[in-house]
Amino acid sequence: MMYGKKFRSQAASFSDRRRSAIARMGRLRVGTLILIRWIAIGGQAMAILLVRFGMGYELPVLACATAIGVSAASNGWLAARRAPRARLGDRETALVLGFDLLQLAALLFLTGGLHNPFIILILAPVTVSATILSRNATATLVGLAIASISALSFWHLPLPWDPPGSFVQPLTYVLGLWTGLSVAAVFISAYVWSVAEEARSMSEAFAATRQALAREQRFAAVGGLAAAAAHELGSPLATIAVVAGELARAAPSDSQFAEDVQLLISQSNRCRDILAELSRHPGKMGSLPFKHVPLSALIEEAAKPHDGSRGNIELDIECDPKDESSEPEIACSPEILLAVGTLIQNAVQFAHAKVEVTVTWSAEESEISILDDGPGFAQDLLAVIGEPYVSSRRGEEGHMGLGIFIAQTLLERTGATMSFGNNDGAEVVIRWPRAMLEAIENDDSGD
Repeated sequence: MMYGKKFRSQAASFSDRRRSAIARMGRLRVGTLILIRWIAIGGQAMAILLVRFGMGYELPVLACATAIGVSAASNGWLAARRAPRARLGDRETALVLGFDLLQLAALLFLTGGLHNPFIILILAPVTVSATILSRNATATLVGLAIASISALSFWHLPLPWDPPGSFVQPLTYVLGLWTGLSVAAVFISAYVWSVAEEARSMSEAFAATRQALAREQRFAAVGGLAAAAAHELGSPLATIAVVAGELARAAPSDSQFAEDVQLLISQSNRCRDILAELSRHPGKMGSLPFKHVPLSALIEEAAKPHDGSRGNIELDIECDPKDESSEPEIACSPEILLAVGTLIQNAVQFAHAKVEVTVTWSAEESEISILDDGPGFAQDLLAVIGEPYVSSRRGEEGHMGLGIFIAQTLLERTGATMSFGNNDGAEVVIRWPRAMLEAIENDDSGD
């Protein structure tokens, strides 16, 4: 079996590659950004035309058209240089959004500044940035937005009224509007960025979980094939051994074929020994020899790779039935093997001298307790343990806090609930309703 550190390092490596690839190629397609910008340009043009020619208000149409034209030209230039399916990197997208923010500020300068009802649109580039860009890029755009709002509160052309100058907003109202927009820019960007980042982290963590489970299922499938091959090859190999023995008796000792016949016999015996070993221990290839096994046997199989991984750590597995009911027999689930193996490996790595794994069952419930005599869980981690990228060792030897997340996700697939606590060391308790545990089927689909 191959669990624990290997799977966690694979998950961490997968997440590192995924994050670096996203940072390199970006999350936003050029075609999507170009479409959004054309819609904004069209909306700006329609608003200017409607106010000037539909409602009859005086506006600096030529200057406004110039600002809109510059934005349209930049969008056309971007469309000509990049394929629609290409993705913009973090820096390129931030530059485009920064340009759009300044272009919108220039248009607002020509049409009343903070007095213009459309001033709220200056938050749009900030919101888009918070959704798809990094924290630093978003913070830069927020600063640019606040600087633009501050400038527009002091310097702008008057908003056209009929008659001109008939309405003047008090300074207190303008100050309140500036404060509201500035606070909104910070709050919305922080809120949206936090939610989007959590969604991205969960997506990456679930992808790592699926990859680890698919790999374990492939190992289990290989083990099953190895056991089947050992069974099916037994008969033809026995025939080869019989024929080789007959040839050895028939060929004189000084025959030119005598040495070849002896080689054939020795190699057939070697193949027989290999197949016999596979038949006796198919678990070495990643699969238990039976479709259904007692729960304690499955836990022993999950713990086997970690027994002796640290020479001074004693790994003790005990059964403690709560009533007279028989021990649950369950399918050889890759989810349980991988998840419990990962949790046992964590306990072995942190233990001082001993790890106790207790398997308990009753007529209604089955439970596994994993207790080590190590330092226990840090109090500040207990509230968030099980979430992706939460670890006291994050950044050390590839640890990214995905081990417990993967284990919990896989166990929840089987209907289990988990609890974490400290009991003279770290303790993890896994519980299933017995009926749900015994209903688990062995799924090799890799789903």
